[in-house]
Amino acid sequence: MSSDEKPDGRPAAPRSLAEALRARDDASLAALLRARPDLITPVPTDLTQLATRAGTRASVVRALERLDRFALQTAEALAVAGDPASYDELLGLMAGDDGDATVAAALPRAVATLREQALVWGGDERLRLVRTARELLSPSPQHPSPTGLGPTVQEATAGMSPGRIQELVAEAGLPSTHDAVSAAAALTALFTDRERMAKLLGQAPAEAREVLSRLVWGPPYGQVTADPAAHLRWLLDRGLLLPTAPGTVVLPREVALHLRGGRAHRETEPVPPPVEPAGPTGPTGTQQGSPPVVDATAAGQAYTALATVEELLKDWDEGGPAVLRAGGLSVRDLKRTAVALDVSEPVAAFWVELAYAAGLIASDGEADERYAATPAHDEWRERPAADRWADLAGAWLAATRTAGLVGGRDAKDRTLAALGPGLDRSVAPEVRRRVLALLAALPAGTSPDPESVLARLRWERPLRGPQQEDDLRSRLARWTLQEAELLGVTGRGALSSHGRALLGAPGPHAADDAARTQGSPDVPDTPGDKLPVHHRAAPAGAPAAGTVPPGPADPQARAAARAAAARLLAPLLPEPLDHVLLQADLTAVAPGPLQRPLAAVLDVLADVESKGGATVYRFTPASVRRALDAGRSASDLHAFLAAHSRTPVPQPLAYLIDDVARRHGHLRVGAASAYVRCDDDAVLNEILADKRSTALRLRRLAPTVLAAQADPAALLEGLRALGYAPAAESAEGDVVITRADARRTPPRTPPEPVPEGPPVPDATLLAAAVRAIRAGDLASTAPRKTPGTPPAPGELPRTSPAETLATVQAAVLTGEALWIGYVNADGAASQRVIAPVRVEGGFVTAYDHTADEVRTYPLHRITGVAELADD
Repeated sequence: MSSDEKPDGRPAAPRSLAEALRARDDASLAALLRARPDLITPVPTDLTQLATRAGTRASVVRALERLDRFALQTAEALAVAGDPASYDELLGLMAGDDGDATVAAALPRAVATLREQALVWGGDERLRLVRTARELLSPSPQHPSPTGLGPTVQEATAGMSPGRIQELVAEAGLPSTHDAVSAAAALTALFTDRERMAKLLGQAPAEAREVLSRLVWGPPYGQVTADPAAHLRWLLDRGLLLPTAPGTVVLPREVALHLRGGRAHRETEPVPPPVEPAGPTGPTGTQQGSPPVVDATAAGQAYTALATVEELLKDWDEGGPAVLRAGGLSVRDLKRTAVALDVSEPVAAFWVELAYAAGLIASDGEADERYAATPAHDEWRERPAADRWADLAGAWLAATRTAGLVGGRDAKDRTLAALGPGLDRSVAPEVRRRVLALLAALPAGTSPDPESVLARLRWERPLRGPQQEDDLRSRLARWTLQEAELLGVTGRGALSSHGRALLGAPGPHAADDAARTQGSPDVPDTPGDKLPVHHRAAPAGAPAAGTVPPGPADPQARAAARAAAARLLAPLLPEPLDHVLLQADLTAVAPGPLQRPLAAVLDVLADVESKGGATVYRFTPASVRRALDAGRSASDLHAFLAAHSRTPVPQPLAYLIDDVARRHGHLRVGAASAYVRCDDDAVLNEILADKRSTALRLRRLAPTVLAAQADPAALLEGLRALGYAPAAESAEGDVVITRADARRTPPRTPPEPVPEGPPVPDATLLAAAVRAIRAGDLASTAPRKTPGTPPAPGELPRTSPAETLATVQAAVLTGEALWIGYVNADGAASQRVIAPVRVEGGFVTAYDHTADEVRTYPLHRITGVAELADD
């Protein structure tokens, strides 16, 4: 019979978390590492180290924060139960004396979740909460328990004199005992006996029962005077209230549980609150929505989103606002951007941050640092509209930068600026995905009630923030609903078809989400699991209850989701047009989106006057001059308009182009300090005679040349303000052609999302980690034949070089495995189990059971060897 088995052949109860982990199969270990990825960074050397790391405070706090409300309530109940506690005791604390069928049905799933995440170990008869979790969740005067329970009788009477304890026993009607420990045990037995306790409380004065009712649900501490009232004295004399400090009393845990009917919590929440539909409901109780209308509305908003981002990029094309010394946009520049986009400042901050997250804008890195479009913008704008939208939506979904924080204050009371530091919130992608997943679980075309979405998120992560409406997760959820509508992921509040594809959701009724919604306790069997069926951990790969599907982690899967979303959106977007309608009032009407080449030229040749279902462009002398500055001639502009207008070119527009072209370049401005050159000296005389030119400080150098005490750019702007159409010229005397897309930043990569802790490992890494942990555990736990005193756990074997060589050579001949200590070139020590194959030239070649491969080791780096025991 093995030492790990009972006489009847059943597995022995584990004595530690390490032994419990050792009894798990590989799939269960992989599920643990997936649920708690911090345990795999770096990969533990063996299961003992894994158990130690799983019990550290930081790791346990992180694991508790990812529990849903019912699983957390289960852990809180275990923290106030005995150590160890039976499953029946836990069920009594959760379901109460009357037994709540819903709680009883959901409890196996909660226990399985706690077991999977190594927060609870042991069989049904001996459930143990890991020590660190018990310390965090147990009640104390400094940190009251969420259950509202106080200390046990044994804990509250620990510092009480033996005589006083005997007085309590006598007043409660119990026989005296021989010591304080047995007296406390007698009181505990009385308080946990429902029948005797009811009889005792039936004798209590009404005022005393009122005091107990005020303390029963917590906090359990109260204040008393040095001479308490009669009803308080009655409670103190019988131990129903116990003193903890001068003037302070506490309600013992056993008394509170009796008054509560055995419940650890006033309200248990075994089932997550459902996400309710918003607005009026139909006969079936769900909102009647039309998926085609939702998709069309979302597509229209997606087109508006593209137009808004393109307008922002156009506005910053030749250099945007300056970068603040501390980073980000100034409040004034954000206001200017909001006015240019005709949106509010928070919405403008969202579009700016979205373009930045997509890698379309960045700082140029110059001495006078400014924001500008990136080279990636030129590639992005040439792509089809649906693909451009998918890029924006994908960047939004994965970004940790949170535009909703703009204008708020950081921990140092500094204003948070758009594009500035301090806007990253690592939980943002998870909340966005979870909100959209909840929308995906509703019937197609149904929009949710925002408050029910917030309630669901608070149930899934109760420890992630204070239970207030303005906690971070609630604010992120509200911002997600607003931003998804702005971006066209949702339409009329409901998730669109292309939004569902972007999320990677298979349909409106995902199986795992439905199981979460129902709180199903059924957990499939895991091969090799030694736990009872209804308490087994969830299988590897299945999301724990209340957890958020992380979405496609593989870049190829994310790219596939974006491509699928683009395919669904493309038919819903309007087709780009290749024409405009020219009108006699110097305007052009674009009845829809324009093809890229036409839109690019028209943006230079005319100014946008209004937007909506159709865009109205207005031709002005300044806009025509802008086109001439870009290298177009008058004949080019006439031919362009004639080719792309469905109406004849109006005579006023033709006259405008010819008039501006006739005067364009008549004046030439170059760099001397700056100079003006013109073949017509009468024009120069006119400029000199104009009083408005005084600020330029012009003087004549020659009949056709004027010099100015201003730089060329200022001189150009000044002459244009006087009504002239000057052109800049190079040092060689050629006209300088300026293009709208001349300013670009150096190549920039989009900002990397700030991860929330270690990333979730993929299947390959999990398999390799589990194999390495198993092999390391084999090396550390294999029985050895060690002469003399064996090394302490974790220490390397020590033998002389001669003994090491002789033992290894003997193992080559016999084919036996050895346990060795090894120090690599970096000085890292490890222990391994090897099967030597040959020894030559100061090296031993062996099959390494730890690495599961053949390796060669220098003999001088082996600290010692030991033979493995025969069994």
